[in-house]
Amino acid sequence: MSIEAFDRVHLDGTGIDRITEDEVVAVVRDALANGRGGRIITPNIDILRRAAADPRARRHLDDADLIVADGMPLVWASRLGGAPLPERVAGSSLIWSLSRGLGRDQRSIFVIGGAPAGDGVACGATRAAARLAAESPGLRIAGAISPPFGFERRESGYARFRTEVIEARPDLVFVGLGFPKQEHVIERLRERLPSTWFIGCGAAVNFVAGDVHRAPRWMQRTGLEWAHRLGAEPRRLAGRYLRHDAPYALRLLARSQNLTRRVRP
Repeated sequence: MSIEAFDRVHLDGTGIDRITEDEVVAVVRDALANGRGGRIITPNIDILRRAAADPRARRHLDDADLIVADGMPLVWASRLGGAPLPERVAGSSLIWSLSRGLGRDQRSIFVIGGAPAGDGVACGATRAAARLAAESPGLRIAGAISPPFGFERRESGYARFRTEVIEARPDLVFVGLGFPKQEHVIERLRERLPSTWFIGCGAAVNFVAGDVHRAPRWMQRTGLEWAHRLGAEPRRLAGRYLRHDAPYALRLLARSQNLTRRVRP
């Protein structure tokens, strides 16, 4: 199954692939079987808003091979515009489904993100990788790193981190450092790992490690996962969600009749 088989719905200048989660897994497995790497980005309302206003954020979406809707408002806007996306495809779900799919092919993953080690507890990336391996028969773990805050600003430390990932030669790398930091990291790794797939997965590593609890399924299905996250981290997220993202989401829905569906460039 090739990427070119899917057309895109354009939301405020961003093309979103009309693809299901199962199809994403099939595309990645097929590409790996043919020696092709790639990159997945999972924009939500916040990322879409930033991309519309900031060319630096836009660059990350323009460079992606697959762009999938990690947010129900994006799905609702596509439906109102008459070019419906088939479903929400969240990074916190893809970390599981991609791991299971790669396990069937005896392939490897590298996990980046999560809480650093401390008090006899392994780092979040290591715990997440172990859980993914336990629930994905055949999956190989190429490595796991929970880098310290600000690691990307220290060139010597970053060089060691980059070397460890490159020398592991994983088939797929989950980078859970938050947007846009994870995208910058992916950019610098891709040039040395052209046959590897990358996905920036935000808080997914923390979810898998068990350090942060994801919203109940009914909240995920009804588009209320943001409310669960806001309740868990109000000081960090209130300004972003309420002052910026919510008004933008309302404007996007109001403009949805102008959506277009296009063949991939």
